[in-house]
Amino acid sequence: MSPLPDLIRRLGSQVLTDPADLVGYSSDASRARPEGLPAAVVIARSSAVAAAVEWASSNYVRVSVRGSGTGLAGGAVAYPGGLVISLAELNKIVAIDPANRLADVQAGVITANIDRAAAEHGLMYAPDPASSRESTIGGNIATNAGGLRCVKYGVTADSIAALEVVLASGEIIHTGSRTRKNVVGYDLTSLFVGSEGTLGIVTAATVRLRPRPVGTTVTFRAAFPTIAAAGRAVTAIMTSDVVPEVLELMDRTSVELVEKFSPTGLSTDGAAALLVGQFIGSTATSDLEQATTMSRRAGAISVEQAEGDILLEARRVSSRALSAEGPRVSSDVALPIARLADMFEAIERISAEEGVPIPTFAHAGDGNLHPSVIVRGDSDEVSDDAERILDRITDTALSLGGTMSGEHGVGSLKHGSLAKQLDPATMAAHRLIKSVFDPKGILTPGRGI
Repeated sequence: MSPLPDLIRRLGSQVLTDPADLVGYSSDASRARPEGLPAAVVIARSSAVAAAVEWASSNYVRVSVRGSGTGLAGGAVAYPGGLVISLAELNKIVAIDPANRLADVQAGVITANIDRAAAEHGLMYAPDPASSRESTIGGNIATNAGGLRCVKYGVTADSIAALEVVLASGEIIHTGSRTRKNVVGYDLTSLFVGSEGTLGIVTAATVRLRPRPVGTTVTFRAAFPTIAAAGRAVTAIMTSDVVPEVLELMDRTSVELVEKFSPTGLSTDGAAALLVGQFIGSTATSDLEQATTMSRRAGAISVEQAEGDILLEARRVSSRALSAEGPRVSSDVALPIARLADMFEAIERISAEEGVPIPTFAHAGDGNLHPSVIVRGDSDEVSDDAERILDRITDTALSLGGTMSGEHGVGSLKHGSLAKQLDPATMAAHRLIKSVFDPKGILTPGRGI
């Protein structure tokens, strides 16, 4: 006998079972595809998450969790016959606490809306992933998302003070505190941030806010004859005493695709890469001058400056521009800053050896690169070949002391490559933690770790 009637009895209209409804909640923005439809979707409101997880635990039903579906690693894809829990309607900003520079938010709040609400108090929520206007704070917490401003302010984990989490049993726990210091018990908050829904489901968070930068906003854009030269400029800037708000890089192919997607008059003028940096504040102008001087010393063939964000617009749409070009397989490897030039040179070499363009844009200031292979054709062989090329890039990043994911997470797409980065003992430690929090293995199994 199906256990679904019991779930419907508990949660009523929050449960969807019509196949037409299930399809829309079965995928995320990644190239991962579900193997079949889930048994149901719960559109969670109030305490529904705990009730839904308790039901899933009692019936050994696999659970996937989603916010707005912008994930790029396949972590939110539905399990055949499983349960999808959508947090999109848990979307209230409960309170802004300017005196303590905190905000209490539900997991389904769109990330940019937190920053917008904080701005009314002269504050900001610093992490700003490229999808911040669509992605939810719960999803950002699950993957420890980065963003353009993270070069100065850190990733999501650096802005999380406390969490409300539903465990695999359906129990609700609270981690962290509203204080700046807290050494009571284990740091469970850090454990859940970046755990990709494998240990528990984050339903609410207290996030840290920062003073919104004031003063002059200036941006520079430098063109380089080689990507390696741009990498050397990044290393020079990031090891200096100036700290940019943003430091991003686009290679020639990325620039060309952006111009095709959304013409802005941007041109490489024969350069191999463009580096874009921004400074805000009373020392912004002098900081920018230092950064441009370092760029010229690294080999920049031209440098332009402007006030405001105008020079950043092309970088903000780069991901959408690549997606508009057609299906692609992409990565988000991260490198030590000093190895950026080596990594860019390796990508150029792999591109030449494979005979395919590999457009690459990057959060260069924190070493996070996003190389992509555009898939020309829809056969499995073509897709498999693109994946093989990305595996070469991942292997190179690891050989340079990097990591296979900087911000998108492991999800299902990179799960098979975990052993490349984690040795057997380390992997066993991860799985031991998983078994303690989720002994029945119902929360996002086979993904993340």
